[in-house]
Amino acid sequence: MSLDDELLASLSFDSLAVRAGQARTAEGEHSEAMFLTSSFVFDSAAHAAARFGSSEPGNIYSRFTNPTVRTFEQRLAALEGGERAVATSSGMAAILATCLALLKSGDHVVCSRSVFGTTNVLFEKYMKKFGIETTFVALTEFSAWEAALTPQTRLFFLETPSNPLCEVADIPALAALAHAHDVLLVVDNCFCTPALQKPLALGADVVIHSATKYIDGQGRCLGGAVVGRQKEMDEVFGVVRTCGPTMSAFNAWVFLKGLETLRLRMHAHSDSALALAEWLNTRPEVARVHYAGLSSHPQHTLAAQQQSKFGGVLSFELNGGREEAWRFIDATKLMSITANLGDAKTTITHPATTTHGRLSPEAKVAAGITESLIRIAVGLEDIADLRADCERGFAALG
Repeated sequence: MSLDDELLASLSFDSLAVRAGQARTAEGEHSEAMFLTSSFVFDSAAHAAARFGSSEPGNIYSRFTNPTVRTFEQRLAALEGGERAVATSSGMAAILATCLALLKSGDHVVCSRSVFGTTNVLFEKYMKKFGIETTFVALTEFSAWEAALTPQTRLFFLETPSNPLCEVADIPALAALAHAHDVLLVVDNCFCTPALQKPLALGADVVIHSATKYIDGQGRCLGGAVVGRQKEMDEVFGVVRTCGPTMSAFNAWVFLKGLETLRLRMHAHSDSALALAEWLNTRPEVARVHYAGLSSHPQHTLAAQQQSKFGGVLSFELNGGREEAWRFIDATKLMSITANLGDAKTTITHPATTTHGRLSPEAKVAAGITESLIRIAVGLEDIADLRADCERGFAALG
């Protein structure tokens, strides 16, 4: 059995996070079933033909039809307010599938400079091989987006808040600009998740997720997802079915468990990140803190309008350069030195040599990635212990 549409429409976010998409088997399981099978058996040759011919819905092969993955997709779509979600093997696979589905040779993309380094490489190097040109612009400069438009522009792509500077885009304004020119607005919602921000409700056409991050919440599995209208998602699904960047059933089951506690965790991450950002902002060793929850942040008011809280990621620039940043990082003992984020365990990294290490020096400057920049993804540890760990870092600066 599964919940009917009328009941689902009446449920709040937390209830949807626990219940949406679940369809119990005849065994009556309480937790979602995990279908660890590569393929599904048919009653007859005619039955198989009907499934493959799409005249009868149902499971065929786990590359593109798996009940556990489908449950995850339905639950995430309900949380984002989208008509359909398509799960993928990673967040980058979600971006790639979106590009392959919605773009063709000769098309043009306008992309924020303030994106994850690998996203930049995907557009700049690999999409270019297929005849898709990309113009990179400053995320918060509306006039730059407008000036970059050409008759061939088909897609706006951005992250908000951005990685790692926590810049915030005006989603409704960019949506209005995009739609006036028959352009799709794609928003990477990884830093906020639907627990804090709903890009589709703000005018975006497509939402991207790295489920690896906060949707999992404990750094266990890789996965991604694309959410939006049925029309565009059918195209994305076609890419996943044909090309195979598929989410495994086991990972989907893990992500389902993550969704159940998503809002609770995101609020806890956000509260601790704000407290840490405010404290870092008082330190004489720190030149600048990047976190939209600070009233000094240039898009603080906009972030407060678009988000219910400000997220768990912050970054800050030390007085100095790479040597000081590395000394600070190496002196910490509690935080994990890793480029992943969205984990219950706080992580710390040096973006210029990790997440954005493949960018050219010029691209780093344009994106604001300095040698003194450190990114912290605040986990669920006690804030006093995180401050004490940062104190170790400051002590190492001499």
